[in-house]
Amino acid sequence: MISQAKTDQTDRDISTVTDRIEIRDVYKIFGRRKEEALALVREGKGKSEILERTQAVVGVNNVSLSVPKGSISVIMGLSGSGKSTLARCVNRILEPDAGQILLDGEDYTKCSDARMREIRRRRISMVFQNFGLLPNQTVIDNVAFGLKLRKVPLAERHKKAGEMLETVGLSEWASHLPGELSGGMRQRVGLARALATEADVLIMDEAFSALDPLIRTEMQDELLRLQNTLHKTVLFITHDFQEALRLGTKIAVMADGAVIRDGTPQEIVIDPGHDYVAAFTRNVDRARLFDAASVMSESPADAQGGRFVLNDAGEVAGWQDPVTGAVSEGFLAVRPETTLIEIAGAAARRRGPIAVVDAEGKFRGRISDEALLAGIAGAKETMKGSRTDA
Repeated sequence: MISQAKTDQTDRDISTVTDRIEIRDVYKIFGRRKEEALALVREGKGKSEILERTQAVVGVNNVSLSVPKGSISVIMGLSGSGKSTLARCVNRILEPDAGQILLDGEDYTKCSDARMREIRRRRISMVFQNFGLLPNQTVIDNVAFGLKLRKVPLAERHKKAGEMLETVGLSEWASHLPGELSGGMRQRVGLARALATEADVLIMDEAFSALDPLIRTEMQDELLRLQNTLHKTVLFITHDFQEALRLGTKIAVMADGAVIRDGTPQEIVIDPGHDYVAAFTRNVDRARLFDAASVMSESPADAQGGRFVLNDAGEVAGWQDPVTGAVSEGFLAVRPETTLIEIAGAAARRRGPIAVVDAEGKFRGRISDEALLAGIAGAKETMKGSRTDA
């Protein structure tokens, strides 16, 4: 457990932190009779009953989540699920009515206003759906706005803003006004503005929802590209399950203010655990979501007696035929992160047993034809058992 620090501490040792944000038992109630509504929700009363009895609305209901350092963690839910309310609680645009929210071990729900301003200026940046750009300011001044609030000198903040515009591919638009840009370009400016502050955490609230489908896909690609380089901690809010699957290393699904399922994208698709979640997973392209690691067996041998032969370094030296005992190099090697659609395409071009090897070429597992097909089809039990078959 990470120990809680003093709320006025500004310089922290975060080298050992694994969860950048921890949300613990957070509630948010809207209405005048908050205490009464909070007591009722803690008794397990439903959202509709609480509204009828108190005229109060339960926005967030006992949410506990962690956001690992350097991850894109997604909160997904339909309108009214509480996802954006939770995001605003994390940034304290809205004050939680109960619970704790920790940033690198510091519970900043109880910190001073001055400390909270410092956290917003240096540690947490938000990217909104509506861009939030200043229409009469140039693109570079919009990107530098957060630095201006920190009283960074003009030349220094323009230098940093210029670097961020180059990062998102908009350097040539620095002197233009936002109205001259397309929707996708304006969203890139918003992203550059968040990055310019060098904040550890980005909260992206439906950031791509207003964009056309093709531009939205491009922005998803852009975020993944930037994340591969910058390794920010991103809390991404969306109502689109396909977007959540594409971006998230972790996903929390919300309904009626509560988290009803959380886990990795693969875990949620394999085992939705709730009818509401299952409705989103029915049309998921599993071949593009699941990877070699999700369907492999760690045993080098199959049930028929064939096996991968390993050398002293743990590398695959060949495949031993179960009938003749002969060892051949006629096998396919894939990495653990290779998607099933890529494996299927490679297997169609080159028939033979499939070995899973790491970056150093060492054996990690074996994929049978049955496990590959089960993974693509989404056969839950077969996939779960594929790791231990022999």
